[in-house]
This record gives sequence, structure tokens and C-alpha cells, in this order.
Amino acid sequence: MTEHPPRFKAPSGAPPLVQLRGISKYFPGVIANEAVDLDVMPGEIHALLGENGAGKSTLMNILTGIYQPDAGEVIIDGYAKQFATPLQAIAAGIGMVHQHFKLVQAFTVAENIHLGWSETPRRASAPVLEARTAALAARFNLQTRPGARVSDLSTGEQQRVEILRVLARQARILILDEPTAVLTPAEARELFRALRDFVAGGNSVIFISHKLDEVLEISDRITILRGGRKVATENAADCNPRMLARLMVGRDIVLADMRQRSPNAAPLSPNPVLSLEQISAAGDNGSEALHGISLDVRAGEILGIAGVAGNGQRELSQVLTGMRPVTSGRILIDGRPVDKANAAAFADSGIGHIPEDRLHSGLAPALSITANAVMREYKTSALSAGGIYRPNAATALAKDIAAAAEVAIPDFGMPVRNLSGGNQQRLVARREMRIASKVLIAAYPSRGLDVGAINTMLRYIVELRDAGAGIILISEELEELLNVSDRIAVLYEGKIMGIVENDQVDLDEIGLLMGGRTLSREAA
Repeated sequence: MTEHPPRFKAPSGAPPLVQLRGISKYFPGVIANEAVDLDVMPGEIHALLGENGAGKSTLMNILTGIYQPDAGEVIIDGYAKQFATPLQAIAAGIGMVHQHFKLVQAFTVAENIHLGWSETPRRASAPVLEARTAALAARFNLQTRPGARVSDLSTGEQQRVEILRVLARQARILILDEPTAVLTPAEARELFRALRDFVAGGNSVIFISHKLDEVLEISDRITILRGGRKVATENAADCNPRMLARLMVGRDIVLADMRQRSPNAAPLSPNPVLSLEQISAAGDNGSEALHGISLDVRAGEILGIAGVAGNGQRELSQVLTGMRPVTSGRILIDGRPVDKANAAAFADSGIGHIPEDRLHSGLAPALSITANAVMREYKTSALSAGGIYRPNAATALAKDIAAAAEVAIPDFGMPVRNLSGGNQQRLVARREMRIASKVLIAAYPSRGLDVGAINTMLRYIVELRDAGAGIILISEELEELLNVSDRIAVLYEGKIMGIVENDQVDLDEIGLLMGGRTLSREAA
């Protein structure tokens, strides 16, 4: 059993490290926050829960000086503060690690730690910076490789660098936005250990997440936002997942079993619409990431891909959508071999793709919501009659896609990066479903979504299946796969360990396959 550091005991009468009083923020046509109160005590991990668009990110952007409140006040250590810039918030001991990291990929870990830091020596060699970084990592119990380039690090390692950058600048209040969304279970456990060490010294953590089980595991108290307003603050020990889901969405949410086809659903095709035959492919570092993979998906079925993150899922989704070349084997679409990897040709063949990194692989962050919503259909006659782009038609189509995605957008001309992560995900999903006449490759489509939005996303996917498309659904959430998949393939270290029919699933066997073993080997 893991030993936790002793809990911090604040002196009697000590004020909260953070107090937000009556915080309100409005955007055109949107109530982002209204009269929100929040207290975060020294030594506390305080979770912030809410549906996508509930106002969590806006509230934290106010606390970190990115936005200015329209009403209310921010109190730090008992003193009212006004942060005109993020630098002022950092100087007050507030640091935030965003969902999408802001590291310089070509720099080393040590260079990223010291970039823009007032305590960086004016003249320091690489060994000096690396030694300073190693000392910081040891002090905060965050294992890093100071001399490694950030581009060579795993996602979990990059996150530790981001956290170390914040803590090195004397942060006492650490804000984490969806910190485990891209971590393996082992990396998540390491993160939780580091957070407990951090608050044991009297510091505080604000933990934004949609994963109810992990919120209950890591937090001391939980504040729930709904529609920009605070609904409740509860002790984590008094909560359970069903109660939190009800507070978040205002009704009971149960992940539905969606395997049943509607009476009007298209029949399963007799032959696969997409096949992989003994496919191997190299990873970004040149070593083999996929080894001899064979898969078939038929029209009208959902093939789930289970496995712990980092076992070849990213490379598999890229091979399936023409984004990554194969080193051996064949890809067949409707029984016809594909000559070479070409993402545009795959899309033209009717293959849509919800990528795992929606902001950088699925969207152009600086472009407008309209441009991002219609980018798959620029060449159609509806948007480019006679080769001339029709902006009014593009905006009308973008509004249709947003309505189908159930995303409220006040201004279609604003950059898509201004949308919440969940709304970005829904927009990408609906855009890709429009072109997925044959197959949809969905990589972690519910990542970063709240419990209500997960049901909605899975309903979109099931509707597409019933319309006659084949679906390959890649997910770490086994319950999600069990509720929608017809068959489940298990991926481990770039190999398919086995494929099971959903009506014959043995959870013990799935668990063993995910760990690289089979029941027959276990019994031997």
C-alpha cells in the first residue's frame, strides 16, 4: 500500500490561500461565470468539476490574470489582489499547467525550465542548467531528464517539466487543467504522489477534471459548477460518482448500453470496408511501433481497440487514416489495396478521423470556428462554386455543424482555440462524421468530456454505425468500449494480443491481454 505524506495542519484561524468572492464574467451572449465563490485552504487539493462550458477554465483564467472579472474580487492569503497580467499572478505564487503544454519542443528540459525565469544565471553552460534542473527535480520529487529534448519525452514526462517550471517559480497554488487526460495509469499515480508531497508543505492544488473516480481519490473537497454558477462545495469523503454526476448535469447520468441496433439500422456488410493485413509501421523515433497488425471492420459495426495509452494507438490511428506510411503489409479500402499513405485520399475515400490531439491535429487553433468547421468541405460545389469561395455558405454550414454538435457559439469568426476543450472535441467529431461515409476512426473521442457529454458523443457514433459506416473506436475506458463495441481488439506494445466478441467478453482475459499476457500463458 502506498504511504501518503502526513497531512498539513493549518494554524487555527489561518485564512484560505485563495478566496474568490462573487466572481462574474460575461462574453457576448454567454454567461461564463456569475457570482462564483471559492475557498481553497492551505494543504488542500480542491477539485473543480463541471460540464464542458460550465465556466471552470474562465474562472481559473481570472485567478491567473489572463481575464479580468466583470464583478467580484480575488483574495490571496487574506489580501485582495488585482492581476492585470499572468506575470503578476505568478509573482503572487499562482501557477497553472494547461491541458495543452506550452513547452519549446526543440529545447532541452533544462532550457525550458530556465526560459524566461528571473533566477536564470546570465551566463550558464548547459551542464550548469542541467545540474540546477536536477536539483529542482529532486527537491520536488519530479523525475526528469534535464539534458533530453522535450520532443523526445513522453506526454507524462512533458507534464512533469511543465509542473517543475511552475514550482521552480515559488508557486504555492498549483492549478492543473485535466492533468491526467493524456497520462497512462502509472504516470497518473506518479502525478498524484507528487501532488500529495506538494500540499504536505502547506501549499494548495486546484484540480480540474472530468474523471469522477480520480477526483474522489485525490481531492479533499470538490466544488461543482453548472452553467457558470457554483452549485455546491462538498467534502470528497461524503461524495460518490453518481452524486457528483447529478450535481454536474442536474440529472442522473448512467453510461448507456448502446450495442442494440435500431430497427432501421443498415445491415452489416458481408465484406470488410477497411482491412489491415500484417501491417508494420515505424514510430517518430524510427523504431518499429506496430508489428504485423491484421484487422477488419465491416460497415455497420464498431470495432473497439482497448489498451493502456502508449502501446501504439496513435500510430495505428495514423496508419488507418493515411497519415503514417507503413513499412510492410497492405491496407485495403472496400477490398482494393491502397498504394501509399495519403491523408487526403483516405478522406476522399470516405474515412473520417477524430484525432487524439484535437487542438493540434484536428484543428487550426488560430483560424476561425467557421474555417475549422468546414475545412473538410472547402472543395465542394456548395462552398466553392466555380472555384470561388463562398464565405456566407461556409458560415451557414458551420452553424449547421455546430447545431448538430450541440455547441453554442456566440461568434463564428473568433479563433477556435477560444472554445472549451469539450466543445472543440464535439465540433471535430461532427465535422468528421460528415465525411465518414465508409469508416470513422475515433481516437479517444470522449477524452476531456464530462459524463453527460460522453453519452452524447457515443450516441453520435452509434447513429453513424446505424447509418452504415464502420467504426474503429480507440479508448482507454473499457466500460465505454463494452457499451458500444461489437468486437474488441486489445493492443499491447504495437501488437494485437487478441480480438473478442463483445457478447463473450471475459474481463479477466481483457485485463491480461492489456498487460501483454493471455489466460493460457497465465495458467501455464
